[in-house]
Amino acid sequence: MALRKPKTKIKPPRKHGTDQSMQDTWAALARAIQEIHNHNTSKLSFEENFRYAYNLVLHKHGEMLYKGVRDLIAKNLDRLAKEQIIPAFPSGAEGDPTLRSQQGERLLKSFRRVWDDHIDSMSKLRDLLKYMDRSYTPHAQVPQIWDAGLDLFIQHILGPTIAEPLIATILAQIRIERDGYTINRSAVKSCVEVLLLLDHPSIYKKKLEPAVLQESTSFYREEGQKLLETCDAPEFLRRVSSRLESEESRCAHYLTPMTHPQLRAILEDNLITPNLGTVLDMPNSGLEAMIDGEKYDQIATLYKLYSMVPLGLPIIRKGLKTSVERRGKEVNEVNQDEDADEGEEGPAKPKGKEKALAQANAALKWVQDVLNLKDKFDRVQKQSFKDEISVQTALNEAFESFINRNPKAPEFISLFVDEHLKKGLKGKTEDEVDVVLDKTITVFRFITEKDVFERYYKTHLAKRLLNGRSVSDDAERGMLAKLKLECGYQFTQKLEGMFNDMRVSADITASYRKHIDDLVDVDRPIELSVTVMTSTFWPMTHSGSSCIMPIRMTQACQVFERYYLSKHSGRRLTWQPALGNADVKVAFKARTHELNVSTFALVILLLFEDVEDGERLSYNEIKDAVQIPDPELQRNLQSLACAKFKILKKHPPSRDVSTTDAFTFNNDFTANLQRIKIGLVASKTETTEERQDTRNKIDEERRHQTEACIVRIMKDRKTMAHNELINEVTRQLATRFQPNPIDIKKRIESLIEREYLERREDRKSYNYLA
Repeated sequence: MALRKPKTKIKPPRKHGTDQSMQDTWAALARAIQEIHNHNTSKLSFEENFRYAYNLVLHKHGEMLYKGVRDLIAKNLDRLAKEQIIPAFPSGAEGDPTLRSQQGERLLKSFRRVWDDHIDSMSKLRDLLKYMDRSYTPHAQVPQIWDAGLDLFIQHILGPTIAEPLIATILAQIRIERDGYTINRSAVKSCVEVLLLLDHPSIYKKKLEPAVLQESTSFYREEGQKLLETCDAPEFLRRVSSRLESEESRCAHYLTPMTHPQLRAILEDNLITPNLGTVLDMPNSGLEAMIDGEKYDQIATLYKLYSMVPLGLPIIRKGLKTSVERRGKEVNEVNQDEDADEGEEGPAKPKGKEKALAQANAALKWVQDVLNLKDKFDRVQKQSFKDEISVQTALNEAFESFINRNPKAPEFISLFVDEHLKKGLKGKTEDEVDVVLDKTITVFRFITEKDVFERYYKTHLAKRLLNGRSVSDDAERGMLAKLKLECGYQFTQKLEGMFNDMRVSADITASYRKHIDDLVDVDRPIELSVTVMTSTFWPMTHSGSSCIMPIRMTQACQVFERYYLSKHSGRRLTWQPALGNADVKVAFKARTHELNVSTFALVILLLFEDVEDGERLSYNEIKDAVQIPDPELQRNLQSLACAKFKILKKHPPSRDVSTTDAFTFNNDFTANLQRIKIGLVASKTETTEERQDTRNKIDEERRHQTEACIVRIMKDRKTMAHNELINEVTRQLATRFQPNPIDIKKRIESLIEREYLERREDRKSYNYLA
């Protein structure tokens, strides 16, 4: 087999390492890098150029390669800046926001194109110079070529010549958007992203963000003044809320969320904090107007903005308290007007029943106005403040303040409950009854003198129970349960005793009637229905109101008394005719009517049973015959002679009863009803004298309660410092009333005199004496 001679001669491998060959190698690589910068990479061989860079590093020419590449990158960046960025600088559009926005957008896009061009070139160079980055840069302690490219971009593109116009353009774009014009957010975002990437050190944090914050401070300082001058409160709040939302959106879309807290602080410091009181008190549009107009959304915006700053909530709480107290003062003026009229008589002043009704209506109106006011602010609290605890506390303090400025508040609240439990709940469902009682308990919770309320409530409850005026026994017990839950079992102990007496009395009456029915050959006494009241449970305010009753009535009482004492030895009965009522048949000329009258009224009517038709009895004759005290006698005569149903005739006719009047039986009386109830004409609110008497009794009870509390505490502690004892007594008595420290000190002194306590040697503490 013959061998063929090759056509070409195999050349020996080229020798590398000489300076000339390395210069040639670098020149070839430099041309390739320039082609990369010019985006002409389609004809380049990656393997060949990678080998060029490899050989340069391998033969110890890494420094030449590294510096040469840097110089080429720098020249390319200078070319890009000159050709693309500098010609795009904005100029001559100060008066036209739209044109300024377009010019700024052109610069931002040019900057981003240069960055994208640079990054594209650097990614190719990084792949090409991997051997240099792995072998040369760590030994020479210089940045890898990618990092060097970023540094060169900062030096040649983000130097003062370009950086300042670029940042000014971004600020201008932000200002244009804040002024209400549209900008290209993506263009701004693309530039900000570049600045955030260049974080060695961060260009964004060092240059752009401080400029944005400074510009924002100046803008919102002027904005705050402008809004105050041109907007009412709701519009001010809407604008500020809109500004907050726009800044949050701005940071989320094209700045950075890191800047948002600082921008928000600028808005708070310039729009919200300096204007807290001014906006709240704006006439015809501030907080008061919002509450009056039930603008819950506007109040919610107010709360949202004010809660952002430390002073906001305190300002709101103060404004709400002021609003409640002002409105509460207006409610209390109804009571003040009634006080001014009390005791005055004249042609324009109401008298007798009219005055009583006016006073009662004023009391009921006061409570209803308080409830309406509470409902109004409850809606504000729930819908606008989302049940914020501190706001609720402020509202409660305000209600407690103005309610307790009315000295009649406990009486009025008790009267309100009395009216509703007598007739106001008729026809209502159980849920509706609960709503009324819960609202009443809410107002009751605010009064500090709960023992005063208890005294009035006990009196009103006694009258409802004795006169059978309660609409619902369940409602009565429901109210009692609510009071017990609010104040404890001691508060309702006597009230529950009254209910128990009514139950026991019903059983006693039934047993007594059976006993009477079992009697034979005995004259039947007048039919009695007796309520036996335990004196410690019931308000015995009528113990002095007695009268001389006819023989048959006296005999009926004696029969019951003998029966009762035979069943319950060791007890003593005291009759209370002022609290009773009677049914009596009265024959008039036209027909006979059944009258329901008070016991006193029955005794008065029976005086006319044996007198001649038309014969007069003077006031003094009636008084001498029945011995009823003047106030009660006048009220009962007025009910019989001056009210709607005139069973008696008064001479001379008038609305009031005086000691010079005379009375005759009205035989000509007619009415469509067979059964008629003759109600007592009585003032439903106390007179000044009655109220002072009630106050004296309450003060006396408080002295006993305070002493009992002191003894109870000292018996448990044995020894106690003065201030600690005062604080503990105040805490324990707070559920009934707010004791005065001076009064507590007087009670301590009294107990020391009576040797319940003694002072210790330090004179600042006490011992309990068993």
